[in-house]
Amino acid sequence: MKTSSFFISFFLIVITSCAQKRQSIVGVGKEVDPYHFTQTKNLTITHGCVLSAEPLASEVGLAVMKRGGNAFDAMIATQLALAVVYPDAGNIGGGGFTVARTSNDSLIALDYREMAPLKGSRDMYIDSAGNARTDWSQNGHLSVGVPGTVAGLFEEHKYAKLPFAELIQPAIDLAQNGFVLTNGQANSLNENREDFIQYNTKPTAFVKQKKWMKGDTLFQPELAKTLMRIRDFGMKGFYEGETAKLVVAEMQRGKGLISYDDLKSYVCKTRKPVEFDYRGYNVVSMPPSSSGGIILGEMLKMIEPYPMHDYGFQTKQSVQLMIEAERRAYADRAEHLGDPEFWNVPQNILLSDAYNKKRMSDYDSTKASESKNIKAGNVHESNQTTHISIIDDKGNMVAVTTTLNNGYGSKTVVGGAGFFLNDEMDDFSIKPGVPNMFGAVGGDANAIAPGKRMLSSMTPTLVFKNHKPFMVVGTPGGTTITTSVFQSIVNVVDFGMDAKDAVDKPKFHHQWLPDTIYLEKGFNKTTADELQKMGYKLYMYNAIGRTELIKILPDGKFEAAADIRGDDSVSGY
Repeated sequence: MKTSSFFISFFLIVITSCAQKRQSIVGVGKEVDPYHFTQTKNLTITHGCVLSAEPLASEVGLAVMKRGGNAFDAMIATQLALAVVYPDAGNIGGGGFTVARTSNDSLIALDYREMAPLKGSRDMYIDSAGNARTDWSQNGHLSVGVPGTVAGLFEEHKYAKLPFAELIQPAIDLAQNGFVLTNGQANSLNENREDFIQYNTKPTAFVKQKKWMKGDTLFQPELAKTLMRIRDFGMKGFYEGETAKLVVAEMQRGKGLISYDDLKSYVCKTRKPVEFDYRGYNVVSMPPSSSGGIILGEMLKMIEPYPMHDYGFQTKQSVQLMIEAERRAYADRAEHLGDPEFWNVPQNILLSDAYNKKRMSDYDSTKASESKNIKAGNVHESNQTTHISIIDDKGNMVAVTTTLNNGYGSKTVVGGAGFFLNDEMDDFSIKPGVPNMFGAVGGDANAIAPGKRMLSSMTPTLVFKNHKPFMVVGTPGGTTITTSVFQSIVNVVDFGMDAKDAVDKPKFHHQWLPDTIYLEKGFNKTTADELQKMGYKLYMYNAIGRTELIKILPDGKFEAAADIRGDDSVSGY
């Protein structure tokens, strides 16, 4: 039964006004008030800070840090809190990546990207007429990949100090006791109401009879019980037992493919981080199955021979150069990058100075290239994600980007378990040359195969100067993720910006195909006009990404900036 009346009576008992309780009731020490909170966009602090997409989640992470936890403890608690207070992207039903540096100077890269179900197949989204069915890959049960977030959380916990039960308790409290919706959260739930009804087989906490309003309290009792099972039984509390049974039952009701074996066999992969130098800085980012680290390295290396500082911020010279680097890197992404266990990724070549110099050999500073003439380089050998940046005073640095893919993922909530499932299968190349929802195209490297991880753009990144921490940065935004991180690094390193300006200044994006430059509102009009005269096709965009950036100052203090484009907030002390 898929009508709105099906959802209403069940949830009248759990929807109330926020007027009822006014106290700090979240967390082991009851430090966080889910009914009163404020956004903080910029801080300069000494001990540690947490930047995330929602102020409540940042407050949870900071409370854990103040209680004796390190950056990894704060990261886990923040991720779990986001699964409750930011359901359109925060998740336990999706996946992501962690890039981190421990206090003893070890570098970590964790891959808990979703995987294709064992029943998945290369042509599973091709109909009998040979058409690519992006409607199948982007919404509903068939679009869901095997979730990896929970496995990633437990892998991260190896570097934490506090018990996992203590780190998950704030999320349980937020789900059980409810939290107050911001205007943006209320509007987002209202805008997706019909999809929630269409793509669900059971009532969900996200639909009620009347429209959501700023100040309403959202309760998620089913999610609270799921989180309790994870608290009590660890990974098995998600990938086995009651929760796994609920996921499989949901798949069967909606004709999805994920089985009990898919869940039980999921593992988080430890990868070797991507490392490269840019103008004397050491950059550390995520390797495949994310494309982020490699194409970030390509773009920075392509522009490194040019005097970016002299060109200046958002001038014709600097922007055009960066656009052409973006074009060539994304052409390589489409051809050469995929899950390294299924595809031989030529990482060393793609990150070599010689290769990137050759890639720019046809660059013309006087006119636009055309993507139809720019192919992937020859390497033969002789609108939703969320990011968290955290640092502590012991030297731990953690950058985590997780996703459900589209806003609210597949729009499908696991009946009885209360969490959204991803629609990450759309990040595979479902048919060569057919773009996904972000316009990215691909081929054999990113074709669907059972147990394979779909290619991502997520780019959690650390930067070091003279072997000392200098920056933690990342953002959501689909294929705009890597170009946003690229521009943030250039803004700081080449243009000398502070954290706030590096994050907040208007951005631009090009990804090879479509052959269009996306310019954010507020972008320099003179430069835009000059680019258009050079032959570039421009498209104005409301907002690109939601970057979270921490810059370590010469005196050791942390300068943190949460993006002005959303509810993002920083908490620190």
